[in-house]
Amino acid sequence: MSVRTAVVGLGWAGRELWLPRLAGHTGFDVVAVVDPAPGAGAAAPGVPVHPTVDALTPDAVDLAVVAVPNHLHAEVAADLLGRGVNVFLEKPVCLTTAEADLLAAAERVGGATLLSGSAAPHRADVTALARLVPELGRIRHVEAGWVRSRGIPQAGGWFTRRSTAGGGVLVDLGWHLFDTLSALLGPAPFTRAVGTTSNDFVATGTGAAAWRDDDEAAGGPGDVEDTARGFFVRADGVSVSLHACWASHEAVDVTRFQVVGSAGTAELRCTFGFSPNRLPRPELTLTRAGTTTSVPVPEEPVGSEYGRQLDGLAALLADPDRRGRAAAEARTTIGAIHDCYASARTAHQRPAVPAHH
Repeated sequence: MSVRTAVVGLGWAGRELWLPRLAGHTGFDVVAVVDPAPGAGAAAPGVPVHPTVDALTPDAVDLAVVAVPNHLHAEVAADLLGRGVNVFLEKPVCLTTAEADLLAAAERVGGATLLSGSAAPHRADVTALARLVPELGRIRHVEAGWVRSRGIPQAGGWFTRRSTAGGGVLVDLGWHLFDTLSALLGPAPFTRAVGTTSNDFVATGTGAAAWRDDDEAAGGPGDVEDTARGFFVRADGVSVSLHACWASHEAVDVTRFQVVGSAGTAELRCTFGFSPNRLPRPELTLTRAGTTTSVPVPEEPVGSEYGRQLDGLAALLADPDRRGRAAAEARTTIGAIHDCYASARTAHQRPAVPAHH
């Protein structure tokens, strides 16, 4: 039986990512869309359109895919969960640890399940990297990076305002990196975090994602970071170096994961996301005892990971052990992000010291 699904929010993610994939998937039946904008129904002809989520009930839908602006994620999802409607929530799942607690409480009250998670761990190349991890011995360190050449989303719109986005590239691309790290090593809390941020491209209004058909943006250049660098230590002792950029001086967008263990190192270079400024193909290597070998990686169409994520979503929805897990993992992620921001603020407050000192 198909999962009766509502899509809540028809911005870029709802309209371009989720609606067409849900409509084309045999396991899902899109029975409603929710968006207050006039003409929102044009994106889903023949599907009932509602201005608010009030029309969504457990009797009418099995799952609501929530893809509203960041600052509304927890509010909208908690409302649905509290009324017994299962939710798949786009990242970032929450913007504070208090919002993570709100979502967990709403699950308990409504008896519904919150699902979340980036599509990135469902990529074929990430899956190939994950298969190498058991061969690396005890994992010591992971380097995770996603550096775009140009790719600031909706420059001047809600995405680049801290009040509505909750942060910049660390909340956006960084969440994918944290989710992929968790998929590779398993979830674990972080005990240490230090980081820096910068906004050279956001501040000048350059580096916008010309390839992304965003809704028309308004306002100034924004007040969030376009670059974040962090160093974290997990409770299991694994150190993590993270680098996320919306825009840079590079020619192409590169995503890189290097996993270092006591018995070897595995490294994946690829390009997450939909930007056309891509590496021609993913590259996966395994290095042991001074010898580096290439590991075959299946090639797949851009965006295939979203369909693969949907393939397993119905089974997750039916698993009672999933309840509470998404909120707990989101609490860990947003906590690490906030710790990185706090460290960056402290660094910015220190007076500059000339290099020769």
